[in-house]
Amino acid sequence: MNRRHLIAAMAAASVAGLAPAAAQTFPSRPVTMIIPFAAGGPTDVVGRIVAEAMSRSLGQTVVIENVAGAGGTTGSTRLTTAAPDGHTIMIGHTGTHAASVALYPNLRYNPVNDFSPIGLVNTNAILITAKKALPANTLAEFVTWLKANERTANNAHAGIGSVSHTTCLLLHATLGVKPQSVPYRGTGPAMNDLVAGQVDYLCDQVVNVAPQVRAGTIKAFAVAQATRNGALPDVPTTTEAGLPGYQVVVWNAMLAPKGTPEPVIAKLNEALRAALADPAVKARLAELGADLPADNLATPAGLRTFMEAEIAKWTPVIRAAGVTASN
Repeated sequence: MNRRHLIAAMAAASVAGLAPAAAQTFPSRPVTMIIPFAAGGPTDVVGRIVAEAMSRSLGQTVVIENVAGAGGTTGSTRLTTAAPDGHTIMIGHTGTHAASVALYPNLRYNPVNDFSPIGLVNTNAILITAKKALPANTLAEFVTWLKANERTANNAHAGIGSVSHTTCLLLHATLGVKPQSVPYRGTGPAMNDLVAGQVDYLCDQVVNVAPQVRAGTIKAFAVAQATRNGALPDVPTTTEAGLPGYQVVVWNAMLAPKGTPEPVIAKLNEALRAALADPAVKARLAELGADLPADNLATPAGLRTFMEAEIAKWTPVIRAAGVTASN
């Protein structure tokens, strides 16, 4: 057992002995919510909306801490060293807690076993977007352009292993192309350069790109799901646009350190459910194109099973692409 796991185990044992009392008084101070990406990205946007509502239920402020780096694995690793008392939680997602298994040979945590799941926060469709000056106005024209300019085209993303990276990786595999990769420390900075025309295109969650699409600052070619998204009803699906083989939905999930007492997890889950049931939160997430989780995925047990299935889905896709990263 290495020093990090020894410290975590000692902390868990200490908290376990105080579990009943801790649960009764939890939370006794502000709760820190780690967002493993830069401010302004899709996970950050969703996290801030949910954190504000959870603060009201918990009676303590939920404070956002952005810990960016290594495709979100830096922030995820940070949580594994936190005291398992519920006062430090995080929002993980498809990249940090599914794709990371195949991408990072030296991943410092097990996405399932080193965390206490709280509940799924939301799912979100992926949108294929591009800078305004790109000479394509439809998905078919974009595919033609990308194949013709494969060596010079540049794909912006939030870092190796991020949702914006893995979902475009799947797009590239579908099309049989390997364009230039331009990593950023978070989707926010990547979006800024897309709007400025410094990079060519970006695969990103509707929750993050909908405002820019509505404002006309970037192009949107298609949404990668079976039905059109309510936030951008004029954007066709990939099936409608001629690429039915590319459909992908990503997710955000709330997690606590391994060993967090079950009564504390129950309180956090209750606060999360209350936040997602809040009319203002539901309206805001719907405006951004985010979908609320099914009831069975909003539970700790449901989330654990879901993450195991997601790891099984993404691992062969990424390994077939031959992509790895270092953290």
